[in-house]
Amino acid sequence: MLKLEARPQASRLWTYASPVLALVLTVVLGVILFIALGKDPVRALQMFFWEPIKSGYALGELMVKATPLLLIALGLAVCFRSNVWNIGAEGQFVIGAVCAGGVAMLADKDTGRWVVLAIIAAGVLGGMLWAGLTALLRDRFNASEILVSLMLVYVADMVLSYLVYGPWKDPAGYNFPQTKTFEAVTQIPRLMTGSRVSVGLLIALACAGALWVFLFRTRAGFAQQVGGLAPDAARYAGFSSRKALWVALLTSGGAAGLAGALEVAGPIGQLTPYVPAGYGFAAIIVAFVGRLHPAGMVLSAVLMSMFYIGGELAQSRLGLPKSITGVFQGLLLFCLLACDTLVAYRLRWVASQGGKA
Repeated sequence: MLKLEARPQASRLWTYASPVLALVLTVVLGVILFIALGKDPVRALQMFFWEPIKSGYALGELMVKATPLLLIALGLAVCFRSNVWNIGAEGQFVIGAVCAGGVAMLADKDTGRWVVLAIIAAGVLGGMLWAGLTALLRDRFNASEILVSLMLVYVADMVLSYLVYGPWKDPAGYNFPQTKTFEAVTQIPRLMTGSRVSVGLLIALACAGALWVFLFRTRAGFAQQVGGLAPDAARYAGFSSRKALWVALLTSGGAAGLAGALEVAGPIGQLTPYVPAGYGFAAIIVAFVGRLHPAGMVLSAVLMSMFYIGGELAQSRLGLPKSITGVFQGLLLFCLLACDTLVAYRLRWVASQGGKA
């Protein structure tokens, strides 16, 4: 019979092979699911893995989805490597979008292009402010950052709903809960004509490079990780675990707020109740599938955006439910958690003797 046996040390091979195996298992389970739903599994898999990359326009849309996922995941990686469990990036994304939208609404046709920088700065500060509430409660009252950050997601959603249904509602919007469409001058510059890909993609990639340098090439990055993982050792070495908490949450909140600003001043162009798209929660999966490494998170962000686009296409073309995107995301996460067992354990075949192992 098969038996799990603890490894003397973590397997370097399975550290990187585990996400690949998890993806394969996700596809296999997806095929079984499609067959159970009476859909052609080959056609369904095309929606997820071929349609999002089959043309230049499709690749552009893939990058549009991947940009916020990557930015939020990069911030979360700082938290998780510091042993700070920020589960509320979705709320920080929403508040960043709200603050950025508020600045964008102040612009008119005579406003200069400098307003784009103000919009981005407002989004970053909004996300940092929202994450700072979690840091404050954890620091001063030892409140659980998991519960606080998660509950603040719903508060952020209520703030957004209040504004778009109330004082910020567009009087010329036919009673729809949305703000006015932002002026063209507030639009995040696009990389190419005919595509919605903006400079936000370059910003996200630059942030990935900056995070790599910070984590693996600076003393501050090393102190950040030690301060979260081993507070006693950090204090002995002169590092501050309290500082690690604040840096982790403010960085994560700022990255999520930046993603929110780029989203509302980019593809959306206004505030609506549908700004919360689940990116903050999906980015948790992106971070762990990418092994909390900037390069890995770039690839996993692309994969997760394929799930988003594939789910939308499967819904419209195959009649599958809207929840199919979340199902694929959940399958990937659970498969990854299962496959990660192989990092610390190995499978061994133990011959049974007399009917007993």
